[in-house]
Amino acid sequence: MQFDIYVCFPTLFFDSGAKEGLTISSPMITVAIANHLQYWIGKFMKLRITGYLALFMLSLGIFAGTAPTAYAEKSASYAQTIWRLLDYIAVDYPAAVQDGQIVSELEYAEMSEFADTVASGMADLPPTAAKSELLTQANTLKVSIANKTEASEIAMVAHTLANALITAYPVPLAPSILPDLSRGKALYAEACASCHGITGMGNGPDAQGMQPPPINFADQDRANKRSLFSLYQVIGQGLDGTAMQSYADLPPEDRWALAFYVGGLSFSQDDVREGEQIWQNDQEIRTAFPNLTAITQATVGQLSQNYGKTMAKALMAYLRKNPQAASSSTGTLLSLAKERLSQTLEAYRQGEHKRATKLALSAYLDGFEPIEPVLRVKDTPLMREVETSMIEMRGLISKNASITDVKAKIQDVTALLDTVETRLASSKTGNGASFIAAFTILLREGVEALLIVVAMLAFLNKADRPREVRFVHAGWVFALFAGILTWAAASTFISISGASRELTEGVGAILAAAVLVFVGIWMQGKSQAAAWQKYIRDKMSHALSRQSAGVLFLLAFVVVYREVFEVILFLIALWNQGNAIAILSGLGSAIAVLGIIAVVLMNYSKRLPITQFFLYSSYLMAILAVVLSGKGIAALQEAGWVGISQSTWLPRIEIIGIYPTWQGLIGQAIVLTTLLVAFWMNDRKRPAV
Repeated sequence: MQFDIYVCFPTLFFDSGAKEGLTISSPMITVAIANHLQYWIGKFMKLRITGYLALFMLSLGIFAGTAPTAYAEKSASYAQTIWRLLDYIAVDYPAAVQDGQIVSELEYAEMSEFADTVASGMADLPPTAAKSELLTQANTLKVSIANKTEASEIAMVAHTLANALITAYPVPLAPSILPDLSRGKALYAEACASCHGITGMGNGPDAQGMQPPPINFADQDRANKRSLFSLYQVIGQGLDGTAMQSYADLPPEDRWALAFYVGGLSFSQDDVREGEQIWQNDQEIRTAFPNLTAITQATVGQLSQNYGKTMAKALMAYLRKNPQAASSSTGTLLSLAKERLSQTLEAYRQGEHKRATKLALSAYLDGFEPIEPVLRVKDTPLMREVETSMIEMRGLISKNASITDVKAKIQDVTALLDTVETRLASSKTGNGASFIAAFTILLREGVEALLIVVAMLAFLNKADRPREVRFVHAGWVFALFAGILTWAAASTFISISGASRELTEGVGAILAAAVLVFVGIWMQGKSQAAAWQKYIRDKMSHALSRQSAGVLFLLAFVVVYREVFEVILFLIALWNQGNAIAILSGLGSAIAVLGIIAVVLMNYSKRLPITQFFLYSSYLMAILAVVLSGKGIAALQEAGWVGISQSTWLPRIEIIGIYPTWQGLIGQAIVLTTLLVAFWMNDRKRPAV
């Protein structure tokens, strides 16, 4: 079982869907963190900062997050229910009418009732530009059933309407990860076999006396008309009027695994072997199934029109039993991104700008962001180009640009994603590239955290408070331990979503920047003459023993875990490319270099007079605060919390937190201005020498 996890400080918040766990809105998380941090900083700094930290964070725009509305969830549920009914009509109508005559009054009454429900359900859906046409098609279906139209025409009308419905009210058409068929088999034995039977023939021990009887999944004629997506829908929603209950409490990954397993019960091993031969020998067929969506939407009946019934049956048997043949997880994610881009353009064309914004964000967070670490290893410039183009696309949507401009940008992004797919499929990462990637990521992220931790340790040594050093060490050690747990969890039972990753990095960076602003101001104010030095050595040292444990631990933990979190997600992707020895060698080399840097910095700080130490440290804290605020805002923009207004003249220099957006520039300007004004006020208070 997998969950999506939002990793924030100081608590872990799980969100596995509306019916699968606790959902906590983004503002709630931010306020809780702000209040906790505010309490400790207030005690440590002896400053009345009540409200100021919240104001500072508000000015950076991190309270802009919104939780999904119940209305949107209800609309999606309605659309899926209607789709399921349409699929049921298309498949089961022949049991009600043949050659224009009713062959089963019960089945015909059910078909008529379902058609009425489809029409009324369409009317209850939220308005879109396509809704009137959907209603027209739904009424056409009702009339056709009333006229006892041939089954082939009813199936065509129902499937056409179902496809149009999914286009107008998008729902996931395929799993986001490769389905686990062994998991599907176990779930079937546990939840389905008692009714449907071990082999799916509808003859389980609990099937006796059921009306209607359980579906016979081994019935080839019926199975030829069912797609995996339709099975997934029934598993999630159940089937009214039957003993088939909803399994919405299962995670989507489990429902998809079950759908793939059930969808393969009507095929024999001979079918699978024949399909494998077709797949391996026909490049055109492989091109026709580039991803999991192509498999979940296909039926034997539809494929028969192009390939013939025998070939279609064999091909479907092989792909349902071996979905990995058609799509890697990377290919699935890129296909999802392209699908979301197509939906974005359609929504924007219909004037639904809010939905277009949401879909564009999903294209990045759900489709592209999870593969960024892999692409960064192979082609960093390409990764940056895609990321920048997606930001520009969302910027055009937010500015209500012309459809022509938005369409052109979406086409550019789609072309880039095609390039990404080719690049990722080209070759595995070599030993040299793996070594450099592991070395670079750990050194780059490690230096940022190391500077802050070393400054804290040096300060405690200068203040002659060796006992408080343990709180700093506890903070960074605990952060490393939490990072190891994150690695283990992300590699086994937790799926860290794109939004979760960006949210964690963004909130962590903003919190660290907020703390560094106050610490930097405080340190610069204490870089004074002898009287201030005495105050630091005596009163402040005494205060440290009583009040600083929380803030020392929290600051060390936050700054180190934020960097560890990013390193871990990068290394997971790199590790999957192989070359373990090269990766470990790169990490070991980076650790050795970081150790040398730490020793040099500690020795240098010992020789500095305390006034110079405080002055230089305040400048270091100020620089890091500006850098982290820029990185934090960029991450929150990618998570959809902060708006995006592109700047044509700003460069992108990630190492110092500069990104080409006005929000990032303004945020960093606020931080820098705050520091400069505070430093100037401290200098004015400096006693005359």
